[in-house]
Amino acid sequence: MSEETKKEEKHAPKEEHKSKEHVPSKEEHKVPDKEEKAAHKDEAKPATAPSASAAPTEAAAPKVYAPPKKQRMAILHVYSSKNDTIITATDMSGAETLAWASGGMMVKAHREEGRPYAAMQAANKVVGTLKEKGITLVHVRIRAPGGVGLKTPGAGAQAVVRTVARTGVRIGKIEDVTPTPTDSMRRKGGRRGRRV
Repeated sequence: MSEETKKEEKHAPKEEHKSKEHVPSKEEHKVPDKEEKAAHKDEAKPATAPSASAAPTEAAAPKVYAPPKKQRMAILHVYSSKNDTIITATDMSGAETLAWASGGMMVKAHREEGRPYAAMQAANKVVGTLKEKGITLVHVRIRAPGGVGLKTPGAGAQAVVRTVARTGVRIGKIEDVTPTPTDSMRRKGGRRGRRV
């Protein structure tokens, strides 16, 4: 064999190899869209905890403590006798009067003043004023005439407590502050008693 034929044989396989080489089509050669790139990036990211560089920034920001909203409170003084119901709302010290109403303000007839209906109307009026002032919690102090008189409150006291509870104002505590005699008070009527 001559040198020329040897050279041709050596170069022939290379030409065949070139002809078998894969040529990409137009579809395969297409540049990927932005959405596809983003999808590929998400797939490439491992599903692990955030990197160490991100952690210090979160830890560096101190958590701000927000105290719970302070509820404004008031005291509801309820004087309830057989003849009338008087409701007075004061601040916690008892020095400043915030609102007041009585059964006599709500009805025309004198005999109706001590009834539960008049007490309910008076309670609604007082609670409405308290809500306007932003008061949402009340302590109730119920007082009967006391002393040498009746020690039990009238019919209006219970109606007041029920009405206040239904209007959405929270009741903290209910206490009876009826004054009791300590052997130093004398019943009215004189030495011979009440003349009938």
